[in-house]
This record gives sequence, C-alpha cells and structure tokens, in this order.
Amino acid sequence: MRMKTAPSDSEAQERDRQELPFAAPCQHPDIGAPFHWLKLGLEDIKRAPRQSLSYGLSMVVISYLISAIALEFGNFYSLLTLLSGFIFIGPVIAIGLYSISCQLQLGQRPKLGYCLREGQQHIGNTLLFAMIMLVVFLLWARAASMIHVFFPMHTNPSLQELALFLSIGTSVGAIFSAIIFCASAFSLPMIMDRKVDMITAVVTSVNAVWQNKKVMLLWASIIFFFVLLGFATAFIGLLIIMPLIGHATWHAYLETIDARRWPKYTGGAKEE
Repeated sequence: MRMKTAPSDSEAQERDRQELPFAAPCQHPDIGAPFHWLKLGLEDIKRAPRQSLSYGLSMVVISYLISAIALEFGNFYSLLTLLSGFIFIGPVIAIGLYSISCQLQLGQRPKLGYCLREGQQHIGNTLLFAMIMLVVFLLWARAASMIHVFFPMHTNPSLQELALFLSIGTSVGAIFSAIIFCASAFSLPMIMDRKVDMITAVVTSVNAVWQNKKVMLLWASIIFFFVLLGFATAFIGLLIIMPLIGHATWHAYLETIDARRWPKYTGGAKEE
C-alpha cells in the first residue's frame, strides 16, 4: 500500500493562498471612531516626536520644492510636478509613519533607519499604487477640462450658469475624490502589515469603506479639513497634520480590517 507524503512547505503555502478570500473582511466601528483614531495618532506623535515630525518636515520641504518648480515652469509643469510629486512621495512617507506606529504597538523604540528600509522593501507596491492614483488624477484633470468645453464660462456669467457650472464641477470632483479615498483608505497599511498583493488590498479597502459609509464619510471629511488647513498655513501645518493622519490611518486599519488570514509581512517589525 502506497503511503501519502506530507505536502511540502511551498505546496502548503500555495494551498493556503488559493483558499484566501478575494478581500479581507471588515469590522464596523462606531460613528465616533475617527476621533479615537486621531487621539491614538496624537499619542504616537508624543511617544515618537522626532521620528514622526521628521516625516512631517520632509513633507513641508517637498511641498515647497514642488510648488517652486510648478510656479517656475507654468501650468503644464504645474500639473505634472504636483501630481507626480505628491502622489509618488506621499505613499512612501505614509509607509514610514505606519512603520513607526507598528513599532510602538510592539513596544519597540522606532528608528528612522528601520522605517526607511521598510519603505524601500515596499517600493514596488507603493509605486504601483502611485501609478494607479496618477492615472485617476489625470482622468480627473481631463474630465475637468471637458467641463470647460461643454459648459464654457463667459466673462459675466449669469447666476444660473455659474450655479450649473459649479454643481457639475463639484459632482465630478466628488466622484473622483470618492474613488481615490475608497482605494487608499486601508490599502497601504494592509500592504505594509500583510503579505498581500495590491489588488486584494485595494478591493479590501473599497469594501470596508462601502460597508462603513457613515464612519468613512466622517473620516474623509476630517482628512479633507486637515489638508485644507495644511494648505491654508502655507504648508507649515503639514508638519503636524501629515504624521497625525498617517498614524491615525494605521489605527483605523487595525480597528476596521480583519486581515488575520493573511500571513504577517516578514520584513516588518517583529515582536520582542
């Protein structure tokens, strides 16, 4: 009688991978959860001020550099540099902030060098995510230009014409903003935390936002308010706002996404 051999590690991993769902299930936090996430994010800044504010300062400096280039080279370069700069650099900074929160969660002392290596290890997925976001932003820009084609504004538009133009423009902007928020709300934290592909992470993020519409609408509104505050303070406010939102997003992911079925990312922080 022929005995059955135990499956190899690679076969077991492949079987587990095939059994994984298309998206991770989500929890349903209460309506006040976003304020709790902000509180936890602020605590992370207090526990690791040098590391957190270093990322905030880098975002302030990058914002000034990108704005200077945009002003120097005009409208076309303005769009290109602003999009490429913020979209490609933002996810890398976000990964570093998630790494700080993760290390604090494990009782470790966060190290900037470790956070930078963490970002480097995930550079493939972050670049893929950035490319997806860039395509969405370019489509958004094209849609905005088409609004001007179909609804041209005169020198002295009537109140009705102005209201129609603004309502259509706002609706188009809201649609693209919702797409970007749904795709990015939890995808990057999941990529850093688990061995998962970008498609699964994005689908998980979209599903979690859809299942928690009211909470996520409040969370998106808070982020929008803070971003406006950052621009209103000539980017200086980003010194605190960027780390605060980054750390809070990590805690939002932990409380909302149940990714236990996916293996932990081995390059991440390890428990002592």
